Amino acid sequence: MTRDDILTSLRERILAFATSRVTRDLAEDLTQEVLVLLHEKYAHVTELTELVPLAFQVLRFKMLDAHRKSLRRGEYNQDSVDDLPLANPGDNPATLLDQKQRVDRLVAAVAQLGDRCRDLFRWKLEGHSFPEIQRLMNQPSINTIYTWDLRCRKQLLSLMGGSWD
Repeated sequence: MTRDDILTSLRERILAFATSRVTRDLAEDLTQEVLVLLHEKYAHVTELTELVPLAFQVLRFKMLDAHRKSLRRGEYNQDSVDDLPLANPGDNPATLLDQKQRVDRLVAAVAQLGDRCRDLFRWKLEGHSFPEIQRLMNQPSINTIYTWDLRCRKQLLSLMGGSWD
């Protein structure tokens, strides 16, 4: 039995296992990734007794990675847009006043922050990632950016009176 025949039969087993745990589309993607990895990185593994456990170990790692990624992106327990109620266009005046007062407090608190914190918040609101902000701030360590972010958020919360409400 050639390596291609082994990989073809192994593909069916990998796909069946992955489909039992994730959606069909994701299972097919993961199966393809596993096979590519086996072909490129583990071409020297030819024995079926070594290839099967290796393939399933790689698949488990890929499935965990996909799960972590979906959690990080908020895709795991997403509600359907069709199930969400429509916003009421006529908010009551008390809600509008409360929202305006919170925005005013937030603007006043941000104005009291230093330039570094204001820049950091601005870039985060513009959608920049932490590595991008690291480059924008010319910092050699991303941990410095994480620390600054934590300190700036704490300072902003303090300036807001210790509460976001």
